[in-house]
Amino acid sequence: MYMDKAAPTIHFKAKLYTLKKWTILRLPDKESRMLPSRGQVAVTGTINGHEFQTVLEPDGNWGHWMRVNKELRDIAGIDAGDTATLELTPTKQWPEPVVPKDFARALDTAPQKVKDKWRDITPMARWEWIRWVDATGNMDTRAVRIEKSISKLNGSHRRPCCFNLAACTDRYLSKSGRLMEPEQAAV
Repeated sequence: MYMDKAAPTIHFKAKLYTLKKWTILRLPDKESRMLPSRGQVAVTGTINGHEFQTVLEPDGNWGHWMRVNKELRDIAGIDAGDTATLELTPTKQWPEPVVPKDFARALDTAPQKVKDKWRDITPMARWEWIRWVDATGNMDTRAVRIEKSISKLNGSHRRPCCFNLAACTDRYLSKSGRLMEPEQAAV
């Protein structure tokens, strides 16, 4: 597993909890402040001794959170309500993001310049474009953002501009740019 030697490894314990249908954990404030960005941060690490790589998401409150999927929970022997032991090291090696189907279709039919630029930009930049598109639950706004993404990539832009990188942009778990609290998700 690649570890970025310049970045400090952060050690902490955190409790997993269910938010809507997802199992997540929030980084403690102190450890979150040790990260190099208030926005997304790519990390490698361990959870209960089992290696993984992920991108930590901003919570909109200057902190971070991560989804702990079933596969990782099963490997680590944990579930919602359990406390996990983590070691995280920020890395410059970002995993490839999953491109949403509607955005992927637009990229497939885009001019060659856009396709070339999409391949040329960093995975981190691709994550940012996807976050910007995904940040809205309104399908009309989403379609406009996809159209604007293609247009901007066809121009001089390599990254989206003018949105808060420290906001929680996961439309499933956020409200007004902040990660929901469990009681908000129950409503």
